Amino acid sequence: MADRYTSFTDLAANERLDIDYQIRVLERGSDTVILAPHGGWIEPDTSKIAEAIAGSVFSFYAFESLRNAPHGHFHITSHRFDEPNAVTILGRSWTAIAVHGRRDEGTDAVWLGGRAIDLRDAVGNSLRSAGFETELNKRLPGTEATNICNRTRSGEGVQLELSRRLRRQLVCDANLLRSFANAVQDSVPPPPVNRTPPTRQVLRTSPSAGRKAALQHGYDRLVWANRSPGSGRRSQHDAEKES
Repeated sequence: MADRYTSFTDLAANERLDIDYQIRVLERGSDTVILAPHGGWIEPDTSKIAEAIAGSVFSFYAFESLRNAPHGHFHITSHRFDEPNAVTILGRSWTAIAVHGRRDEGTDAVWLGGRAIDLRDAVGNSLRSAGFETELNKRLPGTEATNICNRTRSGEGVQLELSRRLRRQLVCDANLLRSFANAVQDSVPPPPVNRTPPTRQVLRTSPSAGRKAALQHGYDRLVWANRSPGSGRRSQHDAEKES
């Protein structure tokens, strides 16, 4: 199914926040953000895997469908993905790693893409050292400047595409998921000493004021900093496509 919406504005005008979809943000003031822009039922288990990579170290973002609709119903392709919270948190981060899902095609190699070539290659090397197969994503390389993983302060990020089979294996095996997450974490270099780290921002408002402020930004709930979110959701259909 082709994407129903070409922008978040279109989606938000027709779908209900916290009923049809949800947005989760954990801002840890890190230099890197881990995101799952097609979480929940869209590309199942990508949120949980991204959350494991983020751990307690990196900032985390997820857009999640709460309804098991056809894949294209809530899927906004990566180079058009413009949800305001995602754009904001990536704009404060130096780089990003986006976790996506793909169909089971051929091997379960992790497809590597994005404009951050050095980080992309470091992630690949680290994953291979941990026993996971990887290959360059030639079908959807994720090199568009508007791809959500590249909308960072550096203009670069990494895009990972995982098969459904690999995602199921990871979420069903805690040790395997930990190995995968640690491999990706270990590939992220520390920020250079001559670069100012991003400012940590925490939303502190009264309930009524918070609701008003959130509505002005196009959402009605934020989850900031050290709150542990729920897990991703499983899909019952196979109508996935990459990015």
